[in-house]
Amino acid sequence: MKKSLFTYENGMVGLMALVFGCLFFDRLALNFLMPYIAKDLVLSDTQIGLLAGSLSLAWAFSSYFTVAWAEVKNRKKLVFLTAVITFSLCSFGSGIALSFAGLFLARFIMGFSEGAVIPLAQNFVERESSPNRLGLNAGILQGIGSALFGSILAPIILVAIAESMGWRKAFFVAGIPGIILALLSWRYVKKSTAESTEKKADASINFTELLQYNNIKWEIPLACCAFGWWFATLPFISKYFVNVQGMTPDEMGKTMGLLGLSGLIGSIIVPGLSDKYGRKPIMYIFISLGILYPFAVFFLKGNIFQLPLMFISYFAMGCVAMVAAVIPSEAVPIHLRAKAMGLVMGLGEIVGGVIIPSIAGVLSDKTDPSAFLWVSAAMAALGLFFVSKLLESNKSLSKKESFSEIETAFETN
Repeated sequence: MKKSLFTYENGMVGLMALVFGCLFFDRLALNFLMPYIAKDLVLSDTQIGLLAGSLSLAWAFSSYFTVAWAEVKNRKKLVFLTAVITFSLCSFGSGIALSFAGLFLARFIMGFSEGAVIPLAQNFVERESSPNRLGLNAGILQGIGSALFGSILAPIILVAIAESMGWRKAFFVAGIPGIILALLSWRYVKKSTAESTEKKADASINFTELLQYNNIKWEIPLACCAFGWWFATLPFISKYFVNVQGMTPDEMGKTMGLLGLSGLIGSIIVPGLSDKYGRKPIMYIFISLGILYPFAVFFLKGNIFQLPLMFISYFAMGCVAMVAAVIPSEAVPIHLRAKAMGLVMGLGEIVGGVIIPSIAGVLSDKTDPSAFLWVSAAMAALGLFFVSKLLESNKSLSKKESFSEIETAFETN
């Protein structure tokens, strides 16, 4: 009998994917509107860096501590709804900011609220996912959020609004969908999805209990590598294409759009393949592919193969959803899953989203403009080592389906 498309599982995936999309739309809005904001508020490069860094640090802190508190107190739905409404209101706050201080406060609070949303949304989806669809469902959330809304639609829509009505109106428009989605989530998310009915978590937000699980212990540095691979290039690549490789702004825009499309596809197919063939072998393959991305950018400048190889190698973006949600959720008992995802995302955000880009920027300034590419490649290469330490977590696989021969070929111990 054919399973209906209109199931609670599919509805949950669709709703949380839209929340993801709205979140990344709001988070990345500052990047695309910065030329207008910096001119209007007279911001220095240092202030621009502080705006980005403050959001990331607040996000990282909240990803663990807010989510851990929500899980311990069994208040995940309440925290989720409050966080969605708050980051939406902060988008309005960004639009009315009259100074750097006002904008800094709005973005800091936005980061704190957004940090709780992603692990909780992933946790809701994980609770309702069929065993053979966990990777695919997590990938849909990541792909629609960071790639479709954040990298493809956001620059087109926000810049068009800023050009016609001003950057403040663009922030106002970005904040409206979140309020609507919070109301929909309030009505749609069931008590059984958001509240724990199993063994209660300890009345503590201490993370040391999580480190007893092998995959969490190795997932943390792996997440730092995966996030670092992504964020080592993200702030610098568009400038590099124009200033170093001589692309026109139009060519650069189309190239970034192509990478956004690649990220969308990779975020769906990588976790989806892991549902069928196992988490470890698929991670090996696509992280290895990610090593090629910086080489394709640097060595194939102007070559007919540059864009195709960049497009294919950027499928490694799909590994972000794997390390941030899929593998952590399978590593621990059900009552610790939201906390585990929050810890992995939070530390991944601090190291991979704040420290690694800072190092990449300094090296690019002090040595060579392409240095950030080699930082990205190093992060992917190091990630392979941490993948080797993981235990296969996809329990729905049979021994025959697990691609054990691929895993054995890569295994280091």
